[in-house]
Amino acid sequence: MATQPIRQPSAVPGALRPPAARPHPVTLLGDLRVLDRALAAAAGQPCWRQRAMIRLTPVRRGFAAHVRATEGPGGLYAELLAQAPRLDHGVRLLTREHAVIAAMVAAIQRAVELPDTSADELRGLTAHLLGALARHRQRGADLLWQAYETDLGGET
Repeated sequence: MATQPIRQPSAVPGALRPPAARPHPVTLLGDLRVLDRALAAAAGQPCWRQRAMIRLTPVRRGFAAHVRATEGPGGLYAELLAQAPRLDHGVRLLTREHAVIAAMVAAIQRAVELPDTSADELRGLTAHLLGALARHRQRGADLLWQAYETDLGGET
């Protein structure tokens, strides 16, 4: 009995392919770095708190857009799970991280609104958020790699 070789998903018509036009988190990280730089320059500047509030707005919006693009109806996670149910654990982990990161953004928002919060405290919160987003981004990239590049078949 002759068998045919198992083809990579990228070679199978209609197989799972990377989405062409997904929002890229580079803008979110860039907005967060702008906030971080604004806080770094805050010492001795008048109205630094108002500038920080202004710089935080794109961070909040960017993260909300990321959550909608990934968790929303027809989002990336639904697409991944429809094509690769084995990734359920990774998708659940990323979804839980969304809640944690949203809480971190909200904590920064509350802190920047309090008049007794120092710029140093805000820098610490922002640095912690930058790290969490970097780790989240890497886990998301790893999940996409598993979905699109991992060969689960054998060679004949």
